[in-house]
Amino acid sequence: MAPHLIPFHATEGIQELLNDACQTDLPCASVTVVSATSELFHQETVSSSIGKPDNGQSAHKHGCDDQVYWFASCTKLVTAIACMQLVEQGKLALDDSNQLEGLCPELRDVKVLESDGSMTEKNKRITLRMLLTHTAGFGYSFLNKKLENYNEFSGSALDMHQPLVNQPGERFEYGISMDWAGIAVERVTQTELGEYMQQHIFEPSGIKDMSFSPSKDMRARLVGFWQRDADGHLSPRPYPLSKPLIPDQASDMLQSGGAGLWGTTREYSKLLRVLLHNGTSPITGKVILQPGTVEMMFENQLGRDPDFARTSLPAVKPELVHPAEELYPLCPGNEPQGWGLGFMISPGVTGRSKYTAHWSGLSNCFWWCDREKEVAGIVASQMLPFPDLKVVQLWANVETATYSGLK
Repeated sequence: MAPHLIPFHATEGIQELLNDACQTDLPCASVTVVSATSELFHQETVSSSIGKPDNGQSAHKHGCDDQVYWFASCTKLVTAIACMQLVEQGKLALDDSNQLEGLCPELRDVKVLESDGSMTEKNKRITLRMLLTHTAGFGYSFLNKKLENYNEFSGSALDMHQPLVNQPGERFEYGISMDWAGIAVERVTQTELGEYMQQHIFEPSGIKDMSFSPSKDMRARLVGFWQRDADGHLSPRPYPLSKPLIPDQASDMLQSGGAGLWGTTREYSKLLRVLLHNGTSPITGKVILQPGTVEMMFENQLGRDPDFARTSLPAVKPELVHPAEELYPLCPGNEPQGWGLGFMISPGVTGRSKYTAHWSGLSNCFWWCDREKEVAGIVASQMLPFPDLKVVQLWANVETATYSGLK
């Protein structure tokens, strides 16, 4: 049975975690926890002791509940939903390389960049399933030294024209695949990605504050952005993705299906409620995805590689990412790891179920969706590098407190 509330002692505990974190460790944090039928917890906090953002915006006051965050790779979940809607309609196919390369001829012609700088032909064609599972062969410039001269946050479509770093289907490597999935959505629908999402995902889910191009009102509610140095000191800095915040530049920017959305955690949580509710918005009653499609998205696509995320995370651009021993370190013991159609699937040490979906964004935003225990949430801050251990600890603590409260 779905939880309708978290006991008062548990919500008090989450409030304390959030307030303590923003007292000394974090510049800002927003937490929203939901069931399919209700919002279980929501709070936003901005530190009063850490420097104000230096990006032309003023941090919102302590305690407000409509601060706008850059979601970075949390965008990928929305793009995956868009793709799967079109798969349902027969407009996209998961395994039809002819269709995908017809829509995106750039994927037909792309070559593989070798370690010595040479280019080789790809030996397999790219499919939508490969894009959704990060097995198409693309990487990220901040995670693969071969790509270090690219910049995915320029806001320009030209920076999506990267070579592959692996042969298609060869292995999992996190990268720009979801940007190409978003481009496929645009081309098959002949609609900008943001407009498609507004019409077919946001409006029918009751989501208002989410966009690739924040409105004037949203820009006024930006919480700000920070950088943590090697000594742990936090300083204000501009957003890495700044083009959407400049009105005269936003019109010709790439609407990045991999990292481009801005919004509030409360609005993002409405999308998680759709997944908990088997594809139907509990707010509007409108069907976003069919139940069978949601089930398919939560099925592990990488069964042949149960340790795919137990690889090191290199810091090619240390201002953006910390080196880490594992891509996802919270999976206990030797539990097999999985990847669905758009997100990771794994248990954790917090009390979550075995097949919980989750992912994160470079800006230190983290979400999870546990359909078995019928609870989901998002924990967000706005800072670099990723992963910030203080935010990761807050995320783990919030999950733990949530599950403890549901017992």
